[in-house]
Amino acid sequence: MIPTAQDVVRQVPPESAQQAVGYPALFLLVVLGSLVPVVPTGALVSTAAVVAFHHSDPLALLVVFALASSAAFLGDMGLYWLGLRGIRSKNGSRRLEALRGRATPERLEQARRGLHEHGSRVLVLSRLVPAGRIPVMVACLLSKMPMHRFARGDVPACLAWAAAYQLIGILGGSLFPEPWQGVVAAVALTLLISGAPAVWRRLRGA
Repeated sequence: MIPTAQDVVRQVPPESAQQAVGYPALFLLVVLGSLVPVVPTGALVSTAAVVAFHHSDPLALLVVFALASSAAFLGDMGLYWLGLRGIRSKNGSRRLEALRGRATPERLEQARRGLHEHGSRVLVLSRLVPAGRIPVMVACLLSKMPMHRFARGDVPACLAWAAAYQLIGILGGSLFPEPWQGVVAAVALTLLISGAPAVWRRLRGA
């Protein structure tokens, strides 16, 4: 028997169940995405913001913001700690070499100049610019920036990052009546923003 639309709606878990599963999943995935820079954490935050926008709970968006920013900070600090271990060890670290491999020499040199001119404030911009976080983090590691100084600069960076991608989700949620439509719009916009710099560099090279 083919289920009707009403049957599907009845099978959707209530908001409390969605939050009980979704909030921990969001936190863990953003931490993982910060440690392993291949998970699209921005799209995750935007998607969570769309769902929260359509919830009746007025604090849902605030919870998403708090979870996303704190998870990003925790992941950044974990990755930076691993990088510092590589800097201080005699034989180096495979994690540090892997990070350096993800930053082109041109981007790394730009990050070094930005770090020299603006200090830890450049971390805020690195979080907002697609593919900008890793080159700046590597530049901080190579300059042997202490962990507490990196943390002071990373706090506003993570807050700004979470706010930016949450605004994308709110925009997608406000444009469409159905949550899934807003999710598709938010993910598409997030991927467009993430891929735009690479397309622009290829056009300039051509």
